[in-house]
Amino acid sequence: MRLRVEFTTEPFDLDEPPAHASVARAVIETAPLDVVEVGPFGNTVEGASDAVLAVLDDVLRRTLAAGATRVSVQLNVVREAGE
Repeated sequence: MRLRVEFTTEPFDLDEPPAHASVARAVIETAPLDVVEVGPFGNTVEGASDAVLAVLDDVLRRTLAAGATRVSVQLNVVREAGE
């Protein structure tokens, strides 16, 4: 199964990226995923379910430890051809 996760960490800081946003970026950019998109207000990752869920766990734990007060997550199953 493939999964796509979009997530945003808060609070926002428009002047410079907060520590929790930098931590999230570092986690997803080094993860074994097929798709990684980093945006100014959110990030998207896609890959095999085990890899995505492991990265999501790491993102949640590390961003909260780095000062995030809210993490919004949307998780979708990606249907592949023939499913």
